[in-house]
Amino acid sequence: MSMHINRITMLGNFGWKFDYPSRRIPVLAKNIVSTSQPLACQAGLSMLRKGGNAIDAALATAITLTVVEPVNNGIGSDAFAIVFDGKKLNGLNASGKSPAAWTVDHFSKYKTMPLLGWDSVTIPGAVSAWVALSKKYGQLNFKDLFEPAIHYAENGFLVSPITAKLWNQLAIMYKSQKFPDFHEIFLPTGKAPKPGELFKNPNQAATLKKIAETEGESFYSGELAKKLVDHATNTGGLITLEDLENHEATWENTITMEYKGLTLHELPPNGQGLAALIMLGILKNFDLSQYKPDSPQAIHLQMEAMKLAFSDVYRYISDQSHLEFDPSLMLSSNYLEERAKLININRAQQFNFGVPQTGDTVYLTTADAEGMMVSFIQSNYMGFGSGIVIPGTGISLQNRGNGFNLSEGHPNQVGPEKRPYHTIIPAFVTKRDVPVMSFGVMGGSMQPQGHAQMMIRIFEYQQNPQTAVDAPRWRIMQGLKVNLETGFNKETQEHIKKMGHQVYKGHYFEFGGAQIIYKLDDGYLAASDPRKDGQAVGY
Repeated sequence: MSMHINRITMLGNFGWKFDYPSRRIPVLAKNIVSTSQPLACQAGLSMLRKGGNAIDAALATAITLTVVEPVNNGIGSDAFAIVFDGKKLNGLNASGKSPAAWTVDHFSKYKTMPLLGWDSVTIPGAVSAWVALSKKYGQLNFKDLFEPAIHYAENGFLVSPITAKLWNQLAIMYKSQKFPDFHEIFLPTGKAPKPGELFKNPNQAATLKKIAETEGESFYSGELAKKLVDHATNTGGLITLEDLENHEATWENTITMEYKGLTLHELPPNGQGLAALIMLGILKNFDLSQYKPDSPQAIHLQMEAMKLAFSDVYRYISDQSHLEFDPSLMLSSNYLEERAKLININRAQQFNFGVPQTGDTVYLTTADAEGMMVSFIQSNYMGFGSGIVIPGTGISLQNRGNGFNLSEGHPNQVGPEKRPYHTIIPAFVTKRDVPVMSFGVMGGSMQPQGHAQMMIRIFEYQQNPQTAVDAPRWRIMQGLKVNLETGFNKETQEHIKKMGHQVYKGHYFEFGGAQIIYKLDDGYLAASDPRKDGQAVGY
């Protein structure tokens, strides 16, 4: 069915100069898939060629990513999405809650939240996202979406270079722990696969078949659910069948910030998208355009605004039912203006949270010729997740429980049946309710920082989306520490140091991976990050 939207000229004000080192040129087509792994891209594109829409493409891509990029996501992941259905935006939160038995007392033995093991595993939500999105929007049969993933799990796939490198690094950490089921599935030869090596996961293929055949029922209340609960019971986990059966993905409205005549949309807490909105709202109080995009002044202002944003979100973001006040209070122009006044344009600072007045991850984006656009993100959190793999299933479980804290009285304090602070966030840009851009920048706390940097480069400095993706990034760490990617000129680096920023140069892994689809008058432009194995494909 053809979708009609208000027509706004979408060729954009950005240029077609590609100023930064990259192997990528944007892809221009009427149907697009962009993600971090080439085989997953092709899986999504195959659904579009079958007559499916952007949702079908997104789901086939996401499901395939659990097989071909297991270092960042799996069947036991969480997921979020923002969908433009041809008329309006809809948001989906498919992050899971903590088990009912996760009492404060249970965690009193810890000094920090566990990163690995059962006490880091909340209820996995990715499968519920696949089901909910397919039921609401999909055109193809649910089983069709699993065909590429099942093929690669059964017959094997050649491991791509960046995935292999990360797999090898993570193997060292997981091998040091007692996770025999993880070793059996993901290190069957005792070591990580090399680039170009064939890797098979027949257990995962069988699991994907069961999920496809039962439309997810097996995962939350059937055979797979029982296997998960049995393993938890036998190895110290607290997840029950009731916890799994009570899980549900929720449809939500986006929260927004106007910037340069456009609207950036993020999902509301428990995700950290609020941080990107706060940062842009603070920067509206400055004239960034007077500075060049890679100048020390422009970078300094962005980093200080980001620090202010993080100081608020780390204090206030939690499960929506435990929020101390409406997050929109942190987006009021008066509050953001007062926060902006704290910035010294010549000096780096550390900031405390404000008091508003009451009154590793995979990202993908798809778009089709009918006007549907999808921004989708799916993640274990760190690497393969908790290290827990359900025997005989290939299901690796996320470690999202690490997003809670142990601070008494904090809204994000660990407790029963709560969603933790979540790092994974999809983003979307509109202009007068018309879609402009679907995008994301995977990578922990890099995500809101990356969202804001893409917005500034594309809409403040009119850089081509691929140029914005290729450009060097900065990443706020703790205190005055800031991670500057190789690519900033020496003058900028030295000036930033003189301002008081504690600069170090991190590995390109630390700066995330961006994927962008930009709406043009008669199709789309897609950009894909050279820091990842992936690509954009279309026809």
